[in-house]
Amino acid sequence: MRYLHLVLATSLLTSACRHDNPSHQHEPAAAASSHEEHEGRAVEQERHEAGHAQHAHGKTSDLDQPVAELFQASCEHGIKTYECDECRYEVGVVRVPEKVVHEGLVKVVEAAERTAQDTLTLTGEVQLNETRVVHVSSRAPGIIRKVFVQPGQTVEKGARLLQIDSSLVGDAQGEYLEARAAEELAQKNLKRLTALRAENITSDKALQAAQQEHEIAKIRTQVAQTRLGRLGAGASAGGGRINIRAPRSGTVIEMHAVVGETAEPDQPVMVVGEIGALWVVADLYESDLATVLEETKRGDVPAIVLVKAFASREFPGKVSLVSSVMDPRSRTVKLRVDVDNPDSLLRPGMFARVELLLSGSGKVLALPRAAVLEDEGRSFIFQQHDGDYFVRRPVTVGRRWGDWIEIRNGVSAGKRVVADGSFLLKSDVLRSKMGAGCAD
Repeated sequence: MRYLHLVLATSLLTSACRHDNPSHQHEPAAAASSHEEHEGRAVEQERHEAGHAQHAHGKTSDLDQPVAELFQASCEHGIKTYECDECRYEVGVVRVPEKVVHEGLVKVVEAAERTAQDTLTLTGEVQLNETRVVHVSSRAPGIIRKVFVQPGQTVEKGARLLQIDSSLVGDAQGEYLEARAAEELAQKNLKRLTALRAENITSDKALQAAQQEHEIAKIRTQVAQTRLGRLGAGASAGGGRINIRAPRSGTVIEMHAVVGETAEPDQPVMVVGEIGALWVVADLYESDLATVLEETKRGDVPAIVLVKAFASREFPGKVSLVSSVMDPRSRTVKLRVDVDNPDSLLRPGMFARVELLLSGSGKVLALPRAAVLEDEGRSFIFQQHDGDYFVRRPVTVGRRWGDWIEIRNGVSAGKRVVADGSFLLKSDVLRSKMGAGCAD
C-alpha cells in the first residue's frame, strides 16, 4: 500500500500549482531583491491560508454540489480548481493517468447489471469442528501427578500430555505380573515333564496336565495384558502410573488438568486439535426452512460469517448441514456452516452473524464492494468525468452479496468507476478536511 501511495503521489501530481508553472503566469515575476521575494512569499502564504479558512467554514460538501459546478470552480491560484494539483481534492476530484490503470495500480470498472443474490441473515455461534479435535480423558480414574503441556502448545501425535497415578491400574499391573510369573513357571514345568516323558520316567497323563496348566497360564497373561491396554497402561510399567499421550497432532485448545485433582474416564482433561477450520452453528427459522432446503438441492450454499470482534472482516464458508430435528420451543433448526480460519482470528464461543447467499431473481445495477466508500456515514464512488479526471459522487446502496453491492441511485450503467485503489484516492480527497490542500 505504501508503494501504491508513492507511485500515485508521483504519477498523479504535477507541478501545476508551483509558482514557476506556466499556468500561473498571471502572478508577478519575483523581484531581484531577496527581501522583496520573501515578502511576496509571505503575502502568497497569507492568501493560501485565507482560502483554506473560507473552505473550512460553511462550505457545502462536494457530494452535494452538481458536477458542473465543481468543474467550473476556481481556486486561489487563479485557475480551475480541478486543474490544480494542490487544490483539486477540495472539490472531490482526483487525477488518475491511464498509465497507472494499465500498470494495475488502480482498477477501473464499468457499472453494469448483474443477477442479484438474496441474502438470508441468521444468528449463531462459532464452535469447534468436532472432526478436527479430540477430547482427551483418562481411561482409568486416578490422581493427576504431572502435566507436560500448556494451553496453546503444539504437540505431535504420541507426545506425553500428563501422568496419572491410578490404584485400578496398579491392581491391573499386579495381576499381569502375577499371571506372567505363573506362565513362566508353567512353561518350565512343561519343559521338565516333556524331557522326563521322553525317557519314560513320567506318564502321558502328567505331561497332558502340565500342557493344560501352561495354556491356562498363557490365557491369564493375555487377559491381564488386554486389561492393561484398555486402561491405557503399559505392561512394563509399575506402581499404577499411566501416561496420557496425544492421540493426534495439533494444538492444546483447552486444558482442565490440574496437578493433584482427580481424573475420571467420563471427564475430558484436555482438547487437542486444530482451529484452522471451524463450525458456525446458526438457528434457521421454520419459515425459512423450505427455501434453504431447496437451495441445497442446487449445490453448495455459500455463506459469509461476521463477528463483532472483527467487524470489517468477512469469513467465507458454506452450509454443510441442515439438522433433521426442530427445536419445539424456539421453532428453529440448527444449520451448520463450515468456515476456514487460517489466521486463527475466530474463537469458539464467539457470537456470529451468518449471511446465506441464495439464488436471486432479476438483475440490478451493481459495483464491486471495493468501489464503494464511506465518509461520515455517506456512501460514495469515484466516477470518471473526463479523461484522467475522476470525481467522487454520492450513491445509494442496497443489497450486498459476495464481492458485489447493489447501487440503487447515483450512477448509471456504463459509467467508469474506480474499484481497486479507491481507498487511496479517498485518503487524498479527505486531506482538505484535515486542513491540508494547497498550503501543504
